[in-house]
Amino acid sequence: MIARVTSPTAPVATTGYPWPIETTQLANGLRVVVSEDRTAPVVCVNLWYDVGSRHEPRGQTGFAHLFEHLMFEGSQHVKKTEHMKLVQGNGGSLNATTNPDRTNYFETMPSEHLELALWLEADRMGGLVPALTQETLDNQREVVKNERRQRYENVPYGDAWLRLLPLLYPQGHPYHHATIGSMEDLNAADLDTFKAFHKQYYAPNNAVLTVVGDVAAAEVFALAEKYFGPIATVPDIPPAPDGSLPVPATEGARETVTAPVPAARIYLSHRTYPFGTAGYDAVTVLATVLGNGRGSRLYQRLADGSRIAQPDYIGSYGVDLAHAPAPLIITATAKDGVSVETLEVGLAEVVRSLVDEPVTAEELDRAKALLTTAWWRGVSTVGGRADLLGRYATQFGDPATAADRLPKWLAVTAEEVTEAARQVLAPESRITLTYIPGENDGKSDGESE
Repeated sequence: MIARVTSPTAPVATTGYPWPIETTQLANGLRVVVSEDRTAPVVCVNLWYDVGSRHEPRGQTGFAHLFEHLMFEGSQHVKKTEHMKLVQGNGGSLNATTNPDRTNYFETMPSEHLELALWLEADRMGGLVPALTQETLDNQREVVKNERRQRYENVPYGDAWLRLLPLLYPQGHPYHHATIGSMEDLNAADLDTFKAFHKQYYAPNNAVLTVVGDVAAAEVFALAEKYFGPIATVPDIPPAPDGSLPVPATEGARETVTAPVPAARIYLSHRTYPFGTAGYDAVTVLATVLGNGRGSRLYQRLADGSRIAQPDYIGSYGVDLAHAPAPLIITATAKDGVSVETLEVGLAEVVRSLVDEPVTAEELDRAKALLTTAWWRGVSTVGGRADLLGRYATQFGDPATAADRLPKWLAVTAEEVTEAARQVLAPESRITLTYIPGENDGKSDGESE
């Protein structure tokens, strides 16, 4: 191991993470982050791999997400489904998620079972490929196909994200395709291709292991060395393609979809700034002012005011992607009897108001209060904190910088929100996706603006 680094506890008033952080790195490149909290006898083990859909080469879309499933199907010393049984049988819970930027796997356990959780994660990092069979691969391909049908294809508006991404990001961009991937790519790849993908990316030098809870850092470091230390480094892991793009976009686009949806709905989207930048901090506050809750401008003006939008289906949010300009998505659903044209005009007027009408002190205070509440809710559990620290270690190189995010949101001024709106919300850079109720003919109308 290299020497460990300790970030001392800071007062709650000056940081968004007032717990100690200790880090080390194994000789094989695995970074280990520990944050001790003796409040309850529980511990979360969270492993971030720096591989998501943005890393997938042409012809291999959906691979990272499929491995989210395959990693629960057995490894060299753990039988099929046994990982889940061992965690749940010892009072724990577990899951995994994939997004364009990364894949993560996590367990929350009684702290007495920390060693079990670490052994399980190490075994599937270093021992998945020997256990991967054609039968397992074929099974999980079918699971992913069913997930696509349930989450995207057979749900009203379910394919909105699949449609927005290619409109926001050009062909060949790492964010152009969704994590669910192409079923054609998944069907075409053979077992050896999947094994090669795992060997390339699921490596100790491409991962961050974070442990938060009722543990001592020295114990975690020793167990990490014991179980992960023997796993070999993978040299020359290919970086994801460059995600650089102009902000704002130089042109917009429009797509209209006729589908069996209950009401007309509009999604407006703009490319903004990468997550973690000052520009995206301002966009985060902007999105909260614009579309978070009953006090937001969208709700006040379109649901309570003109009453052209359904109050339960209105809002705005940023998608926190860190390696290219992240999207801001604004959405509203028409009330009965309201034309989609009327809804779009009203939606555009409220969006434009962020440039023409300065954010008031009341709006700014409300937005910051909502963001503060959401932040502390997110870090109120050991699982939330483990994921947060893993993110900042993976994406920004230092888990302690997680403490800066909330203070930076709180430092955003009304003038910075207005400037962000002026920069990123221009109509000529807007992506407009519209759903119209009707029979689904499998077609849509699209054009550049």
